[in-house]
Amino acid sequence: MFNNIPPITRNIIIINIIVFIVSSFLLRDQLTASLAAFYPFSPFFHSWQVITHMFMHGSIMHILFNMLTLYSFGPILEQSLGGKKYLILYFVSGLGAFFLFNLWNFVEVQQISNELQQLGFNVNAYLSGAQGVYNGTAESILKQQGLVQDLNGIVGTPMVGASGAIFGVIAAFATLYPDSKIMIMFIPVPVKVKYILPVIIVVSVFLGVSGNVGGIAHFAHVGGALVGFLLAWIWKKHLYRFN
Repeated sequence: MFNNIPPITRNIIIINIIVFIVSSFLLRDQLTASLAAFYPFSPFFHSWQVITHMFMHGSIMHILFNMLTLYSFGPILEQSLGGKKYLILYFVSGLGAFFLFNLWNFVEVQQISNELQQLGFNVNAYLSGAQGVYNGTAESILKQQGLVQDLNGIVGTPMVGASGAIFGVIAAFATLYPDSKIMIMFIPVPVKVKYILPVIIVVSVFLGVSGNVGGIAHFAHVGGALVGFLLAWIWKKHLYRFN
């Protein structure tokens, strides 16, 4: 089976599977702390995480869905774009996912920080590792504790998965082959990808803004898709010059 997949897509899938097995059964805590992507201003963040998080997955269903999706769309793009541009598409889409997701995180952190500072809580010291000191009335302290909990949820929760990169692959495929039809779960007839992608983007933006996250980095999906679309749109007129 793997021999029929173009080399870059095949190797990405293999690496993801190996990392998932090692992180799930051997070095889960160590690899999560080191390779998952934390908020850039978090004390847990390391520069290499902007790449390594794309090879980390939280569950068997997570990696299964991502790798099956990559297997479905990746080979066609790898063959039509060529290896170099396909690699650029994949990893730059993943970087776009990381950037947009954390840009939204930054906005939320700033809002929380402003509220905490108004209540007399030293946010900068807390983020630097100092013990949080609550001030004011019992009601104010209770509010500060709730805000700190929200802050910890952003700063201490890692981002994992290849979804952003793969959404870039899907968006590029929809841009280059808009009239291709695919089957979607619960829809009995094939649907053109040019109709599916906008719906996915709108839904992802809505869920991200509304806070109905459910452990899913919706803005990462949007960021990856936007980068994939832009790259494919730029390259589209030169498609037949690719190797």
